[in-house]
Amino acid sequence: MSEKELATEEVTETSAEVSVESLEKEGELAADYLEELLDIYDLDGDIDIDVRGGRAYLAITAGEDSNLRVLSKPEAVEALQELTRLAVQVKTNSFSRLILDIEGSRQARVDELTRIVNKIIAKVEETGEAVPMKPMSSYERKIVHDLVSSQGLVSESEGEGRDRHIVVKPAN
Repeated sequence: MSEKELATEEVTETSAEVSVESLEKEGELAADYLEELLDIYDLDGDIDIDVRGGRAYLAITAGEDSNLRVLSKPEAVEALQELTRLAVQVKTNSFSRLILDIEGSRQARVDELTRIVNKIIAKVEETGEAVPMKPMSSYERKIVHDLVSSQGLVSESEGEGRDRHIVVKPAN
């Protein structure tokens, strides 16, 4: 390997390490914020920090008799995720793409999206026409794009802001 190739490899490895390191720091800042919030509202929960797909991923879990279920509804999770992102951005002065999961709510949403996408794919295959979906978050759109792609169809995001949605189309 040439010196240039070695230097490039070292820079790439260092960048990856710094990236994971910065995401772990982001996760720790988010966990501190969430712990304070849970304490204020007297909610029980354990926070796990991970790095997945180039994002800090935080999961809050508790026992069956926990009052944490109050926050596990999709709208509450999204709102708390945005507040946590803002808190992290204030501390780091950089954009945060962290993901928050409360009591398995993310996996439940993935399962729900999978059912919806399977129905839409069946409709597209049956009619041969494009089918629009309801607006959703960028995280959910990514999941849908991956699901549609894995089935051999095409999907595109359309619209702006809160109206941004996916249209599932037949493959050419």
